[in-house]
Amino acid sequence: MRLGTGKSPEPADKNVGATWRGLSSLSIFRSATEGRVLAISLVSPIKSGEANRGQYQDVLKFHARTASFLNNGEFHFKMKHLMKAILALEDGSVFHGEGFGAKASACGEVCFNTSMTGYQEILTDPSYKGQIVTMTYPLIGNYGVNSQDVESWRPHVAGFVIRELSPVVSNWRAEQSLEKYLEQNGIPGIQGIDTRALTKKLRVRGAMNGFISTEKISAAEAVRRAKDFVFVGVDYVKEVTHKKAFRWDEADVQSAAFDLVRGIAQADARNVRKPLPPADIPIVAFDYGMKYNILRRLRQHGFATQVLPATASAAEALKYNPAGIFLSNGPGDPAALDYLVREVRTLLDSGVPIFGICLGHQILGQALGGKTFKLKFGHRGGNQPVKDLESGKVEITSQNHGFAVDAPSLPSEVSVTRINLNDQTVEGFRHNKKPVFCVQYHPEASPGPHDSTPLFAEFRKLIEQRG
Repeated sequence: MRLGTGKSPEPADKNVGATWRGLSSLSIFRSATEGRVLAISLVSPIKSGEANRGQYQDVLKFHARTASFLNNGEFHFKMKHLMKAILALEDGSVFHGEGFGAKASACGEVCFNTSMTGYQEILTDPSYKGQIVTMTYPLIGNYGVNSQDVESWRPHVAGFVIRELSPVVSNWRAEQSLEKYLEQNGIPGIQGIDTRALTKKLRVRGAMNGFISTEKISAAEAVRRAKDFVFVGVDYVKEVTHKKAFRWDEADVQSAAFDLVRGIAQADARNVRKPLPPADIPIVAFDYGMKYNILRRLRQHGFATQVLPATASAAEALKYNPAGIFLSNGPGDPAALDYLVREVRTLLDSGVPIFGICLGHQILGQALGGKTFKLKFGHRGGNQPVKDLESGKVEITSQNHGFAVDAPSLPSEVSVTRINLNDQTVEGFRHNKKPVFCVQYHPEASPGPHDSTPLFAEFRKLIEQRG
């Protein structure tokens, strides 16, 4: 039996056992470095009860002996039945593939993300509410899922589209598989489709509404549901914001940055952290769909953060006597959020320093008199180049948005400070007279890149200068 040669395990001896009755595919996955059998995956299109169970028992025994011989008794045998899945777009395009995750159906705006890693952070980013996310990187799920890297209390994507789901989970921090995680959270996934063709279609045609299902449904019905779905103009913020105000991490147990273990240590490397500075600057953060790593980054820079739901008023925020106001990221169309714009206008008149990101950036733009517009296919990924017009430096940024602020609509007292080098759209601006600045992207960037982390220090400096 040949060994895989890639960095991750590759299938060896495909279709071994195909002559056995009722079998369609058998793959043995072995470590490329050790030759150790990691998994044996047997796939059969035959439903339970339609074949003689004895046939499967014979195959199991035969390959159990093979795995036992190679692994000294250690082997993992995973048998599953194919779950068909379908993805339909509003233009009539239909993609058929293999389902994974939950047996469910969902509508959403179909978009793509170019990140190579960070699928767990993408799944749990509230900004993806109402969207079916396509990953352009071909192999997803190889390092599993853990409880420490979540960005919200649950995943928010409507559906998940990938080229290939890794049959093996191999990471020292993994707690469960991606497939199981989606199943537990009721999210359908589809694999085995041409994600490159899908991405090219979205780039040329623009983001489209879609329908994904792992249930029995016709292509015509799937297309009809995709056409009936409405994304633009819907308020998703009220669905993802925390319903009650809370103080973030008063006990300082969730915010410290990871630190590498050096030398011989008894501590669990998963929980080794850097020390935190004193939380000496009180601020209020409006939760429009905030990622947890934003709150961690704020605490790492010495902010004591009181989080308010998106529906809170400016008057409620000012009762806390904050030294600064933070406006978070969030999902959907900023033009549908007049109630947020109204409250931010009041905050602008208060004179309290304000820092906004992503949706917060778009709300600030509208509160200052500007307008927003929908991008053709959006900016989603961890490789977006942004130029700082004040310093001339270029940051590689993490982004997730489908709308942008219209530069010509901004008043004269506002200066554009950053632009996207791919399409020249606005990526940041500041008010020339008021202590207000914002960026369109994610400076907390979990899992990365970290070029924009200094923006949190800039917010602190702005507050300190105000006294």
